[in-house]
Amino acid sequence: MVDQAETKTSGGIGETIKVVVQALLLALVIRTFLFQPFSIPSGSMMPTLLQGDYLFVSKWSYGFSKYSFPSLPPYIGYLPFEGRAPGDWTAERGDIVVFRKPHEEETDYIKRVIGLPGDKIQVRDGVLYINDAAVPREPAGEFTDENGAKVQQFKETLPNGVSYVTLDLSPNSSGDNTREFVVPAGHYFMMGDNRDNSLDSRFDVGYVPAENFVGKAQILFFSVGGGNSPLEFWRWPTDLRLGRFFTWLS
Repeated sequence: MVDQAETKTSGGIGETIKVVVQALLLALVIRTFLFQPFSIPSGSMMPTLLQGDYLFVSKWSYGFSKYSFPSLPPYIGYLPFEGRAPGDWTAERGDIVVFRKPHEEETDYIKRVIGLPGDKIQVRDGVLYINDAAVPREPAGEFTDENGAKVQQFKETLPNGVSYVTLDLSPNSSGDNTREFVVPAGHYFMMGDNRDNSLDSRFDVGYVPAENFVGKAQILFFSVGGGNSPLEFWRWPTDLRLGRFFTWLS
């Protein structure tokens, strides 16, 4: 005769394993097809995004490619399509996008879409030009970083009406005067909002293939300053940036 207590114990372990497996599968589906969390490790997107911000990136905004499935590297070569699927998605100027750096696809970058396929992009004396037209740029006060340093801000408004604030650390940086870039078909030109401290399409990143897009940054859900880990909860009373929690990104 089977001991009743042993039967109940075995059933309890089995149910626990089943629940854990189901939870892991649900998390994988959400991370792959819906939302993936990302953290901001640098200041290249200041003042819009700060080091220590944590974001949800929507995976469906631009369709799916092999870079939408970072948890399944053994199966990347077996995807039943090339490029992105479905194929009727579009990125808009001003979108904040997480993408894989061309030729270093293991590295995630986050920048803003500035140039669409076919656009001509150039920076002249710190002013952004799209298709030979200057993007409106007006002073927007000063940004104060966590060390108390003040930096000049400028508000830019793209041709589609999207506005955002950029930083100008230096009036004569290497990115303030560039050659003219002509964005190839199927590619995008990306720039960081911290214009003088961003490795982007003006430099070694180059044009970003549409296939390399991981997703669109949409919700800032957590933020901690001081270069601290979010697990260091004892620092939360002084380092949490509560005003940035659950902020919709545009």
